[in-house]
Amino acid sequence: MSPRALPVTSADARRRYPLAWVLWLGALAAVTVAMLTVRDRLDKAHIALAYLLVVLGAGARAGRRLGVTLSVVAFLCFNFFFLAPFHTLVVSNSLDWLVLAAFLATGVVSAQLLARARSEAAAAQERTAEVDRLSAVGAEALNAPRAEDALTAIADVMRTTLRVDRCEIFVRENDGSVQRVAASGVLATSSDDRSEVDATTRVGGEAATDGRPRPYALSMGGPRLVEWVAGSGRSALERADGGVRVSADEGYTSNLLGLDISGARSLLLPLRVRERTVGVLRIAGDATLSLDTAQIRFLVALSYYAALGVERLRLVAEAGHALALREADELKNALLASVSHDLRTPLTTIKALAHDLREEGHERAATIEEEADRLNRFVADLLDLSRLNGGSFTVTPELNAVEDLVGAALQRVSGMVREHEVNVALDTAEPLLVGRFDFVHSLRIVVNLLENAAKYSPAGSAIELSVEREGGEVRIAVSDRGMGVPPGEEERIFEPFYRPGGRPDSGSAGLGLSIARRMAEAQSGTVRYEPRAGGGSVFTLHLPAAVDGEPDAERGSASL
Repeated sequence: MSPRALPVTSADARRRYPLAWVLWLGALAAVTVAMLTVRDRLDKAHIALAYLLVVLGAGARAGRRLGVTLSVVAFLCFNFFFLAPFHTLVVSNSLDWLVLAAFLATGVVSAQLLARARSEAAAAQERTAEVDRLSAVGAEALNAPRAEDALTAIADVMRTTLRVDRCEIFVRENDGSVQRVAASGVLATSSDDRSEVDATTRVGGEAATDGRPRPYALSMGGPRLVEWVAGSGRSALERADGGVRVSADEGYTSNLLGLDISGARSLLLPLRVRERTVGVLRIAGDATLSLDTAQIRFLVALSYYAALGVERLRLVAEAGHALALREADELKNALLASVSHDLRTPLTTIKALAHDLREEGHERAATIEEEADRLNRFVADLLDLSRLNGGSFTVTPELNAVEDLVGAALQRVSGMVREHEVNVALDTAEPLLVGRFDFVHSLRIVVNLLENAAKYSPAGSAIELSVEREGGEVRIAVSDRGMGVPPGEEERIFEPFYRPGGRPDSGSAGLGLSIARRMAEAQSGTVRYEPRAGGGSVFTLHLPAAVDGEPDAERGSASL
Protein backbone atom coordinates (compact mmCIF):
# COMPACT_ATOMS: atom_id res chain seq x y z
CA MET A 1 0.00 0.00 0.00
CA SER A 2 1.40 3.40 -0.92
CA PRO A 3 1.16 5.85 2.00
CA ARG A 4 -0.91 8.94 1.49
CA ALA A 5 0.36 12.48 2.01
CA LEU A 6 0.76 13.13 5.72
CA PRO A 7 -0.31 16.36 7.45
CA VAL A 8 2.25 18.67 8.96
CA THR A 9 3.00 17.57 12.50
CA SER A 10 3.38 19.81 15.55
CA ALA A 11 7.16 19.12 15.55
CA ASP A 12 7.44 20.47 11.99
CA ALA A 13 5.44 23.54 12.99
CA ARG A 14 7.73 24.21 15.97
CA ARG A 15 10.79 24.08 13.74
CA ARG A 16 9.29 26.64 11.34
CA TYR A 17 7.93 28.98 14.04
CA PRO A 18 11.06 31.19 14.65
CA LEU A 19 11.50 31.68 10.90
CA ALA A 20 7.90 32.88 10.60
CA TRP A 21 8.50 35.50 13.29
CA VAL A 22 11.55 36.84 11.48
CA LEU A 23 9.78 36.97 8.13
CA TRP A 24 6.63 38.71 9.34
CA LEU A 25 8.46 41.22 11.55
CA GLY A 26 10.60 41.96 8.53
CA ALA A 27 7.46 42.39 6.44
CA LEU A 28 6.07 44.86 9.00
CA ALA A 29 9.33 46.81 8.96
CA ALA A 30 9.34 46.89 5.16
CA VAL A 31 5.78 48.18 5.02
CA THR A 32 6.64 50.84 7.60
CA VAL A 33 9.67 52.04 5.60
CA ALA A 34 7.66 52.06 2.38
CA MET A 35 4.91 54.16 3.93
CA LEU A 36 7.43 56.59 5.48
CA THR A 37 8.67 57.49 2.03
CA VAL A 38 5.20 58.73 1.08
CA ARG A 39 3.95 59.73 4.53
CA ASP A 40 2.78 63.17 3.39
CA ARG A 41 0.39 61.65 0.85
CA LEU A 42 -1.10 58.93 3.10
CA ASP A 43 -4.29 59.13 5.07
CA LYS A 44 -4.74 57.42 8.45
CA ALA A 45 -7.09 54.90 6.84
CA HIS A 46 -4.40 53.93 4.32
CA ILE A 47 -1.90 53.34 7.11
CA ALA A 48 -4.37 51.29 9.18
CA LEU A 49 -5.32 49.12 6.20
CA ALA A 50 -1.70 48.48 5.25
CA TYR A 51 -0.82 47.39 8.77
CA LEU A 52 -4.00 45.28 8.99
CA LEU A 53 -2.96 43.38 5.88
CA VAL A 54 0.31 42.43 7.55
CA VAL A 55 -1.45 41.48 10.82
CA LEU A 56 -4.05 39.36 9.03
CA GLY A 57 -1.42 37.63 6.93
CA ALA A 58 0.69 36.82 9.98
CA GLY A 59 -2.32 35.56 11.94
CA ALA A 60 -3.47 33.38 9.05
CA ARG A 61 -0.07 31.87 8.38
CA ALA A 62 1.70 31.70 11.74
CA GLY A 63 -0.97 31.74 14.42
CA ARG A 64 -2.57 33.86 17.06
CA ARG A 65 0.51 34.78 19.09
CA LEU A 66 2.36 36.32 16.17
CA GLY A 67 -0.82 38.07 14.98
CA VAL A 68 -1.43 39.71 18.34
CA THR A 69 2.25 40.65 18.67
CA LEU A 70 2.26 42.30 15.25
CA SER A 71 -0.96 44.15 16.16
CA VAL A 72 0.77 45.69 19.17
CA VAL A 73 3.97 46.48 17.24
CA ALA A 74 1.94 48.00 14.37
CA PHE A 75 -0.04 50.02 16.92
CA LEU A 76 3.20 51.49 18.30
CA CYS A 77 4.63 52.11 14.81
CA PHE A 78 1.39 53.82 13.76
CA ASN A 79 1.62 56.18 16.71
CA PHE A 80 5.39 56.71 16.57
CA PHE A 81 5.87 57.30 12.85
CA PHE A 82 2.54 58.48 11.46
CA LEU A 83 0.71 60.53 14.14
CA ALA A 84 1.81 64.04 15.06
CA PRO A 85 3.98 64.83 16.83
CA PHE A 86 6.16 62.30 14.95
CA HIS A 87 8.76 60.08 16.63
CA THR A 88 6.99 60.22 19.96
CA LEU A 89 4.22 58.24 21.57
CA VAL A 90 2.32 61.41 22.38
CA VAL A 91 -1.01 61.96 20.58
CA SER A 92 -1.91 65.61 20.00
CA ASN A 93 -5.39 64.98 18.56
CA SER A 94 -7.65 63.15 20.99
CA LEU A 95 -9.62 61.64 18.10
CA ASP A 96 -6.48 59.82 17.04
CA TRP A 97 -6.84 57.68 20.16
CA LEU A 98 -10.08 56.37 18.69
CA VAL A 99 -8.26 55.47 15.46
CA LEU A 100 -5.47 53.71 17.36
CA ALA A 101 -7.87 51.85 19.66
CA ALA A 102 -10.01 50.73 16.74
CA PHE A 103 -6.92 49.56 14.86
CA LEU A 104 -5.56 47.64 17.85
CA ALA A 105 -8.93 46.03 18.60
CA THR A 106 -9.43 45.09 14.97
CA GLY A 107 -5.96 43.57 14.74
CA VAL A 108 -6.26 41.55 17.96
CA VAL A 109 -9.78 40.28 17.23
CA SER A 110 -8.84 39.41 13.65
CA ALA A 111 -5.81 37.48 14.86
CA GLN A 112 -7.96 35.59 17.34
CA LEU A 113 -10.62 34.71 14.75
CA LEU A 114 -8.06 33.73 12.14
CA ALA A 115 -6.27 31.52 14.66
CA ARG A 116 -9.52 29.80 15.59
CA ALA A 117 -10.47 29.27 11.96
CA ARG A 118 -6.98 28.03 11.20
CA SER A 119 -7.12 25.58 14.11
CA GLU A 120 -10.54 24.29 13.07
CA ALA A 121 -9.39 23.90 9.47
CA ALA A 122 -6.31 21.99 10.59
CA ALA A 123 -8.42 19.73 12.78
CA ALA A 124 -10.86 19.13 9.91
CA GLN A 125 -7.97 18.37 7.58
CA GLU A 126 -6.52 15.97 10.10
CA ARG A 127 -9.87 14.19 10.56
CA THR A 128 -10.25 13.97 6.78
CA ALA A 129 -6.80 12.46 6.48
CA GLU A 130 -7.63 9.95 9.22
CA VAL A 131 -10.89 8.98 7.53
CA ASP A 132 -9.06 8.57 4.20
CA ARG A 133 -6.44 6.35 5.80
CA LEU A 134 -9.04 4.30 7.65
CA SER A 135 -11.11 3.82 4.50
CA ALA A 136 -7.99 2.85 2.57
CA VAL A 137 -7.02 0.34 5.24
CA GLY A 138 -10.55 -1.07 5.31
CA ALA A 139 -10.64 -1.43 1.53
CA GLU A 140 -7.28 -3.17 1.37
CA ALA A 141 -8.09 -5.38 4.34
CA LEU A 142 -11.29 -6.55 2.64
CA ASN A 143 -9.75 -6.93 -0.82
CA ALA A 144 -6.54 -8.65 0.28
CA PRO A 145 -6.49 -12.21 -1.09
CA ARG A 146 -5.03 -13.57 2.15
CA ALA A 147 -5.60 -12.61 5.77
CA GLU A 148 -1.81 -12.30 6.25
CA ASP A 149 -1.66 -9.73 3.43
CA ALA A 150 -4.39 -7.65 5.07
CA LEU A 151 -2.55 -7.65 8.40
CA THR A 152 0.71 -6.68 6.70
CA ALA A 153 -1.05 -3.77 4.98
CA ILE A 154 -2.48 -2.58 8.31
CA ALA A 155 0.94 -2.82 9.99
CA ASP A 156 2.53 -0.84 7.14
CA VAL A 157 -0.06 1.96 7.34
CA MET A 158 0.27 2.20 11.12
CA ARG A 159 4.06 2.41 10.94
CA THR A 160 4.12 5.12 8.24
CA THR A 161 1.26 7.16 9.71
CA LEU A 162 2.50 7.08 13.30
CA ARG A 163 6.12 7.48 12.13
CA VAL A 164 7.46 4.63 14.22
CA ASP A 165 10.28 2.28 13.26
CA ARG A 166 8.50 -1.05 13.80
CA CYS A 167 4.91 -2.34 13.88
CA GLU A 168 4.10 -5.99 14.65
CA ILE A 169 0.86 -7.97 14.92
CA PHE A 170 0.69 -11.20 16.93
CA VAL A 171 -2.06 -13.82 17.03
CA ARG A 172 -2.93 -15.69 20.21
CA GLU A 173 -3.00 -19.46 19.84
CA ASN A 174 -5.40 -21.77 21.68
CA ASP A 175 -2.64 -22.88 24.07
CA GLY A 176 -1.99 -19.26 25.17
CA SER A 177 1.19 -18.77 23.15
CA VAL A 178 1.56 -15.97 20.60
CA GLN A 179 2.82 -16.04 17.03
CA ARG A 180 3.84 -13.06 14.91
CA VAL A 181 1.80 -12.97 11.70
CA ALA A 182 2.62 -9.50 10.29
CA ALA A 183 5.42 -6.95 10.67
CA SER A 184 6.54 -3.70 9.05
CA GLY A 185 9.83 -1.85 9.52
CA VAL A 186 13.12 -2.75 11.17
CA LEU A 187 14.62 -1.76 14.51
CA ALA A 188 18.32 -1.06 14.84
CA THR A 189 18.19 -2.51 18.37
CA SER A 190 15.78 -5.10 19.68
CA SER A 191 14.25 -5.22 23.13
CA ASP A 192 13.68 -8.95 22.80
CA ASP A 193 17.27 -9.67 23.91
CA ARG A 194 16.67 -8.48 27.47
CA SER A 195 16.47 -10.99 30.28
CA GLU A 196 12.97 -12.23 31.02
CA VAL A 197 11.51 -12.80 34.47
CA ASP A 198 8.05 -14.10 35.34
CA ALA A 199 5.53 -11.37 36.08
CA THR A 200 4.93 -12.14 39.73
CA THR A 201 5.83 -8.88 41.49
CA ARG A 202 3.45 -5.97 41.53
CA VAL A 203 4.90 -2.53 42.23
CA GLY A 204 2.65 0.35 43.13
CA GLY A 205 -0.91 -0.81 42.56
CA GLU A 206 -2.53 1.51 45.08
CA ALA A 207 -5.56 3.60 44.14
CA ALA A 208 -5.01 7.19 43.08
CA THR A 209 -6.83 10.17 44.59
CA ASP A 210 -9.42 10.07 41.80
CA GLY A 211 -10.37 6.49 42.66
CA ARG A 212 -8.74 4.92 39.62
CA PRO A 213 -6.14 2.19 40.12
CA ARG A 214 -2.71 3.24 39.00
CA PRO A 215 -0.67 1.25 36.50
CA TYR A 216 1.94 -1.01 37.98
CA ALA A 217 5.38 -2.19 36.92
CA LEU A 218 6.46 -5.69 35.96
CA SER A 219 9.96 -7.12 35.78
CA MET A 220 9.45 -8.65 32.36
CA GLY A 221 10.03 -7.82 28.70
CA GLY A 222 10.41 -9.16 25.18
CA PRO A 223 8.27 -12.09 24.00
CA ARG A 224 7.09 -12.84 27.53
CA LEU A 225 5.51 -9.39 27.72
CA VAL A 226 3.63 -10.03 24.46
CA GLU A 227 2.28 -13.29 25.93
CA TRP A 228 1.32 -11.49 29.14
CA VAL A 229 -0.64 -8.82 27.24
CA ALA A 230 -2.41 -11.52 25.21
CA GLY A 231 -3.32 -13.47 28.34
CA SER A 232 -4.33 -10.56 30.58
CA GLY A 233 -5.99 -8.31 27.99
CA ARG A 234 -4.15 -5.22 29.33
CA SER A 235 -2.00 -2.66 27.57
CA ALA A 236 1.71 -2.40 28.37
CA LEU A 237 4.73 -0.33 27.41
CA GLU A 238 8.49 -0.75 27.58
CA ARG A 239 10.41 2.32 28.62
CA ALA A 240 13.78 3.41 27.28
CA ASP A 241 15.36 2.75 30.69
CA GLY A 242 14.30 -0.92 30.51
CA GLY A 243 11.27 -0.66 32.78
CA VAL A 244 7.88 -2.10 31.92
CA ARG A 245 4.56 -0.49 32.77
CA VAL A 246 1.15 -2.09 32.33
CA SER A 247 -2.34 -0.69 32.72
CA ALA A 248 -3.94 -1.44 36.04
CA ASP A 249 -7.36 -2.38 34.72
CA GLU A 250 -8.77 -3.93 31.55
CA GLY A 251 -11.22 -1.04 31.34
CA TYR A 252 -8.35 1.33 30.54
CA THR A 253 -6.84 -0.56 27.62
CA SER A 254 -9.15 0.70 24.86
CA ASN A 255 -8.03 4.33 25.12
CA LEU A 256 -4.82 3.86 27.15
CA LEU A 257 -6.11 5.75 30.19
CA GLY A 258 -3.82 5.13 33.13
CA LEU A 259 -0.70 4.73 30.98
CA ASP A 260 1.77 7.57 30.47
CA ILE A 261 3.51 6.81 27.18
CA SER A 262 6.12 9.53 27.54
CA GLY A 263 9.55 7.92 27.49
CA ALA A 264 8.20 4.66 26.09
CA ARG A 265 10.21 2.78 23.51
CA SER A 266 7.44 0.30 22.62
CA LEU A 267 3.70 0.09 23.19
CA LEU A 268 1.60 -3.09 23.24
CA LEU A 269 -2.19 -3.15 22.83
CA PRO A 270 -4.46 -6.19 23.20
CA LEU A 271 -6.58 -6.87 20.10
CA ARG A 272 -10.15 -7.74 21.07
CA VAL A 273 -13.14 -9.10 19.19
CA ARG A 274 -16.40 -9.49 21.13
CA GLU A 275 -14.70 -9.08 24.50
CA ARG A 276 -12.17 -11.80 23.63
CA THR A 277 -8.46 -11.10 23.21
CA VAL A 278 -7.35 -12.56 19.87
CA GLY A 279 -3.91 -11.01 19.51
CA VAL A 280 -1.48 -8.20 20.35
CA LEU A 281 -0.40 -5.08 18.46
CA ARG A 282 3.12 -3.78 19.16
CA ILE A 283 4.69 -0.54 17.91
CA ALA A 284 8.30 0.32 18.74
CA GLY A 285 11.06 2.75 17.86
CA ASP A 286 14.79 3.06 18.21
CA ALA A 287 14.11 6.30 20.10
CA THR A 288 11.23 7.04 22.45
CA LEU A 289 7.76 7.17 20.97
CA SER A 290 6.17 10.57 20.41
CA LEU A 291 2.41 10.25 19.95
CA ASP A 292 -0.10 13.05 20.37
CA THR A 293 -3.78 12.61 21.21
CA ALA A 294 -4.85 12.38 17.56
CA GLN A 295 -2.24 9.73 16.81
CA ILE A 296 -3.27 7.67 19.82
CA ARG A 297 -6.88 7.88 18.69
CA PHE A 298 -5.83 6.75 15.22
CA LEU A 299 -3.79 3.92 16.74
CA VAL A 300 -6.78 2.66 18.73
CA ALA A 301 -9.04 2.86 15.66
CA LEU A 302 -6.62 0.89 13.51
CA SER A 303 -6.12 -1.66 16.26
CA TYR A 304 -9.76 -2.64 15.74
CA TYR A 305 -9.02 -3.34 12.07
CA ALA A 306 -6.04 -5.40 13.17
CA ALA A 307 -8.26 -7.37 15.58
CA LEU A 308 -10.71 -8.11 12.75
CA GLY A 309 -7.79 -9.20 10.57
CA VAL A 310 -6.56 -11.59 13.24
CA GLU A 311 -10.08 -12.97 13.67
CA ARG A 312 -10.30 -13.43 9.90
CA LEU A 313 -7.02 -15.35 10.01
CA ARG A 314 -8.43 -17.65 12.69
CA LEU A 315 -11.68 -18.21 10.79
CA VAL A 316 -9.79 -19.00 7.58
CA ALA A 317 -7.71 -21.59 9.45
CA GLU A 318 -10.82 -23.13 10.99
CA ALA A 319 -12.57 -23.20 7.61
CA GLY A 320 -9.58 -24.98 6.07
CA HIS A 321 -9.55 -27.50 8.90
CA ALA A 322 -13.31 -28.07 8.56
CA LEU A 323 -12.94 -28.54 4.80
CA ALA A 324 -10.19 -31.12 5.33
CA LEU A 325 -12.37 -32.97 7.86
CA ARG A 326 -15.35 -32.91 5.50
CA GLU A 327 -13.26 -34.25 2.62
CA ALA A 328 -11.84 -36.96 4.87
CA ASP A 329 -15.34 -37.87 6.03
CA GLU A 330 -16.60 -38.07 2.44
CA LEU A 331 -13.65 -40.28 1.53
CA LYS A 332 -14.33 -42.48 4.55
CA ASN A 333 -18.00 -42.86 3.61
CA ALA A 334 -17.10 -43.73 0.02
CA LEU A 335 -14.54 -46.27 1.25
CA LEU A 336 -17.05 -47.82 3.68
CA ALA A 337 -19.68 -48.13 0.98
CA SER A 338 -17.23 -49.68 -1.49
CA VAL A 339 -15.67 -52.13 0.98
CA SER A 340 -19.02 -53.13 2.47
CA HIS A 341 -20.54 -53.82 -0.93
CA ASP A 342 -17.52 -55.82 -2.11
CA LEU A 343 -17.53 -57.98 1.03
CA ARG A 344 -21.08 -59.27 0.54
CA THR A 345 -20.24 -61.75 -2.24
CA PRO A 346 -17.27 -63.51 -0.56
CA LEU A 347 -19.17 -63.70 2.73
CA THR A 348 -22.10 -65.38 1.01
CA THR A 349 -19.72 -67.88 -0.55
CA ILE A 350 -17.99 -68.58 2.78
CA LYS A 351 -21.31 -69.13 4.54
CA ALA A 352 -22.54 -71.49 1.84
CA LEU A 353 -19.33 -73.54 1.95
CA ALA A 354 -19.42 -73.67 5.76
CA HIS A 355 -23.01 -74.89 5.62
CA ASP A 356 -22.05 -77.69 3.22
CA LEU A 357 -19.10 -78.68 5.39
CA ARG A 358 -21.30 -78.79 8.48
CA GLU A 359 -23.71 -81.15 6.77
CA GLU A 360 -20.77 -83.36 5.85
CA GLY A 361 -19.89 -83.61 9.56
CA HIS A 362 -17.00 -81.18 9.95
CA GLU A 363 -16.93 -80.04 13.59
CA ARG A 364 -15.54 -76.53 13.00
CA ALA A 365 -17.91 -75.71 10.15
CA ALA A 366 -20.52 -74.39 12.60
CA THR A 367 -17.98 -71.95 14.06
CA ILE A 368 -17.09 -70.73 10.57
CA GLU A 369 -20.75 -70.22 9.77
CA GLU A 370 -21.37 -68.32 13.01
CA GLU A 371 -18.42 -66.01 12.42
CA ALA A 372 -19.55 -65.47 8.82
CA ASP A 373 -22.99 -64.46 10.12
CA ARG A 374 -21.36 -62.07 12.57
CA LEU A 375 -19.22 -60.53 9.86
CA ASN A 376 -22.25 -60.33 7.60
CA ARG A 377 -24.10 -58.34 10.25
CA PHE A 378 -21.15 -55.98 10.54
CA VAL A 379 -21.09 -55.49 6.76
CA ALA A 380 -24.84 -54.83 6.81
CA ASP A 381 -24.29 -52.16 9.47
CA LEU A 382 -21.61 -50.55 7.32
CA LEU A 383 -23.91 -50.53 4.31
CA ASP A 384 -26.74 -48.99 6.32
CA LEU A 385 -24.38 -46.35 7.73
CA SER A 386 -23.09 -45.46 4.25
CA ARG A 387 -26.68 -45.16 2.95
CA LEU A 388 -27.64 -42.99 5.91
CA ASN A 389 -24.63 -40.72 5.33
CA GLY A 390 -25.25 -40.58 1.60
CA GLY A 391 -28.93 -39.67 1.92
CA SER A 392 -30.05 -42.75 -0.04
CA PHE A 393 -31.71 -44.42 2.96
CA THR A 394 -35.47 -44.65 2.43
CA VAL A 395 -38.24 -45.32 4.93
CA THR A 396 -41.92 -46.14 4.42
CA PRO A 397 -43.95 -45.09 7.48
CA GLU A 398 -47.15 -47.08 7.85
CA LEU A 399 -49.65 -47.80 10.58
CA ASN A 400 -48.35 -50.70 12.67
CA ALA A 401 -49.22 -52.23 16.01
CA VAL A 402 -46.49 -51.69 18.60
CA GLU A 403 -47.21 -55.11 20.16
CA ASP A 404 -46.28 -56.78 16.86
CA LEU A 405 -43.04 -54.77 16.77
CA VAL A 406 -42.12 -55.80 20.33
CA GLY A 407 -43.01 -59.45 19.72
CA ALA A 408 -40.90 -59.64 16.57
CA ALA A 409 -37.97 -58.00 18.34
CA LEU A 410 -38.10 -60.45 21.27
CA GLN A 411 -38.18 -63.37 18.88
CA ARG A 412 -35.21 -61.96 16.94
CA VAL A 413 -33.00 -61.56 20.05
CA SER A 414 -34.09 -64.74 21.86
CA GLY A 415 -30.69 -66.34 21.37
CA MET A 416 -28.77 -63.20 22.33
CA VAL A 417 -30.62 -62.56 25.62
CA ARG A 418 -30.91 -66.16 26.83
CA GLU A 419 -28.78 -65.31 29.90
CA HIS A 420 -31.16 -62.51 30.88
CA GLU A 421 -34.77 -62.27 31.87
CA VAL A 422 -36.69 -59.78 29.72
CA ASN A 423 -39.63 -58.16 31.50
CA VAL A 424 -42.15 -56.50 29.17
CA ALA A 425 -44.57 -53.83 30.42
CA LEU A 426 -47.29 -52.60 28.03
CA ASP A 427 -49.48 -49.56 28.53
CA THR A 428 -52.82 -50.94 29.70
CA ALA A 429 -54.54 -47.58 29.17
CA GLU A 430 -54.48 -48.22 25.42
CA PRO A 431 -56.34 -51.25 24.06
CA LEU A 432 -53.98 -51.34 21.09
CA LEU A 433 -50.97 -49.06 20.62
CA VAL A 434 -50.63 -48.04 17.00
CA GLY A 435 -47.82 -45.94 15.56
CA ARG A 436 -46.89 -44.60 12.14
CA PHE A 437 -43.41 -46.00 11.43
CA ASP A 438 -41.43 -48.26 9.12
CA PHE A 439 -41.81 -51.72 10.63
CA VAL A 440 -38.56 -53.22 9.28
CA HIS A 441 -36.32 -50.33 10.29
CA SER A 442 -38.04 -49.88 13.65
CA LEU A 443 -37.57 -53.60 14.32
CA ARG A 444 -33.87 -53.09 13.62
CA ILE A 445 -33.77 -50.25 16.17
CA VAL A 446 -35.45 -52.22 18.97
CA VAL A 447 -33.25 -55.25 18.28
CA ASN A 448 -30.13 -53.06 18.47
CA LEU A 449 -31.26 -51.62 21.81
CA LEU A 450 -32.00 -55.07 23.26
CA GLU A 451 -28.70 -56.50 22.02
CA ASN A 452 -26.84 -53.50 23.45
CA ALA A 453 -28.49 -54.07 26.85
CA ALA A 454 -27.59 -57.77 26.77
CA LYS A 455 -23.94 -57.05 25.87
CA TYR A 456 -23.28 -54.69 28.75
CA SER A 457 -25.51 -56.18 31.50
CA PRO A 458 -24.20 -58.69 34.04
CA ALA A 459 -25.25 -62.28 33.38
CA GLY A 460 -28.52 -63.13 35.13
CA SER A 461 -29.66 -59.50 35.42
CA ALA A 462 -33.08 -58.54 34.11
CA ILE A 463 -33.73 -56.31 31.11
CA GLU A 464 -36.85 -54.14 31.29
CA LEU A 465 -38.80 -53.28 28.13
CA SER A 466 -41.70 -50.86 28.55
CA VAL A 467 -44.14 -49.45 25.99
CA GLU A 468 -46.44 -46.49 26.49
CA ARG A 469 -47.93 -43.55 24.68
CA GLU A 470 -46.88 -39.99 25.54
CA GLY A 471 -48.93 -37.39 23.71
CA GLY A 472 -48.32 -37.81 20.00
CA GLU A 473 -45.46 -40.32 20.44
CA VAL A 474 -45.01 -43.99 21.17
CA ARG A 475 -42.30 -44.51 23.76
CA ILE A 476 -40.36 -47.81 23.82
CA ALA A 477 -37.79 -47.92 26.64
CA VAL A 478 -35.10 -50.58 27.17
CA SER A 479 -33.53 -50.53 30.67
CA ASP A 480 -30.55 -52.53 31.92
CA ARG A 481 -28.31 -52.80 34.98
CA GLY A 482 -25.00 -52.40 33.22
CA MET A 483 -22.15 -49.98 33.93
CA GLY A 484 -23.95 -47.00 32.41
CA VAL A 485 -22.29 -44.23 30.43
CA PRO A 486 -19.56 -41.99 31.92
CA PRO A 487 -20.62 -38.35 32.48
CA GLY A 488 -19.97 -36.13 29.48
CA GLU A 489 -20.22 -39.00 26.97
CA GLU A 490 -24.02 -39.23 26.80
CA GLU A 491 -24.10 -37.95 23.21
CA ARG A 492 -20.79 -39.40 22.01
CA ILE A 493 -22.12 -42.95 22.37
CA PHE A 494 -24.32 -42.22 19.34
CA GLU A 495 -21.28 -41.45 17.17
CA PRO A 496 -20.14 -44.17 14.73
CA PHE A 497 -17.36 -46.49 15.98
CA TYR A 498 -17.36 -44.90 19.45
CA ARG A 499 -17.33 -47.03 22.59
CA PRO A 500 -17.00 -45.54 26.09
CA GLY A 501 -13.75 -46.27 27.87
CA GLY A 502 -13.70 -48.72 30.73
CA ARG A 503 -16.44 -50.93 29.28
CA PRO A 504 -15.74 -54.58 28.41
CA ASP A 505 -15.05 -55.45 24.77
CA SER A 506 -18.28 -56.82 23.34
CA GLY A 507 -16.80 -57.65 19.95
CA SER A 508 -18.95 -55.05 18.18
CA ALA A 509 -17.79 -52.12 16.03
CA GLY A 510 -19.78 -49.47 17.89
CA LEU A 511 -22.34 -48.87 15.13
CA GLY A 512 -25.57 -50.13 16.72
CA LEU A 513 -26.60 -47.00 18.64
CA SER A 514 -25.53 -44.66 15.83
CA ILE A 515 -27.60 -46.57 13.27
CA ALA A 516 -30.55 -46.79 15.68
CA ARG A 517 -30.69 -43.03 16.21
CA ARG A 518 -30.23 -42.23 12.50
CA MET A 519 -32.99 -44.68 11.53
CA ALA A 520 -35.32 -43.21 14.14
CA GLU A 521 -34.65 -39.65 12.97
CA ALA A 522 -35.43 -40.71 9.39
CA GLN A 523 -38.95 -41.54 10.67
CA SER A 524 -39.40 -38.25 12.60
CA GLY A 525 -38.44 -39.98 15.83
CA THR A 526 -35.28 -40.24 17.95
CA VAL A 527 -33.35 -42.39 20.43
CA ARG A 528 -32.26 -40.88 23.75
CA TYR A 529 -30.15 -42.04 26.67
CA GLU A 530 -30.58 -41.35 30.37
CA PRO A 531 -29.00 -42.97 33.43
CA ARG A 532 -31.16 -45.43 35.32
CA ALA A 533 -31.85 -44.90 38.98
CA GLY A 534 -29.85 -47.42 40.99
CA GLY A 535 -27.35 -47.97 38.17
CA GLY A 536 -27.58 -48.90 34.54
CA SER A 537 -28.90 -47.27 31.40
CA VAL A 538 -32.25 -46.44 29.81
CA PHE A 539 -32.44 -46.11 26.02
CA THR A 540 -35.75 -44.77 24.78
CA LEU A 541 -37.09 -44.95 21.22
CA HIS A 542 -39.63 -42.26 20.34
CA LEU A 543 -41.80 -42.85 17.26
CA PRO A 544 -44.84 -40.97 15.93
CA ALA A 545 -48.12 -42.37 17.24
CA ALA A 546 -51.22 -42.72 15.10
CA VAL A 547 -53.55 -39.74 15.26
CA ASP A 548 -56.75 -40.42 17.19
CA GLY A 549 -59.74 -40.65 14.89
CA GLU A 550 -57.59 -41.00 11.78
CA PRO A 551 -59.39 -43.22 9.23
CA ASP A 552 -56.19 -45.08 8.38
CA ALA A 553 -55.57 -45.69 12.06
CA GLU A 554 -59.01 -47.18 12.51
CA ARG A 555 -58.56 -49.51 9.51
CA GLY A 556 -55.05 -50.38 10.67
CA SER A 557 -56.31 -51.20 14.16
CA ALA A 558 -59.05 -53.36 12.79
CA SER A 559 -56.72 -55.27 10.50
CA LEU A 560 -54.17 -55.77 13.23
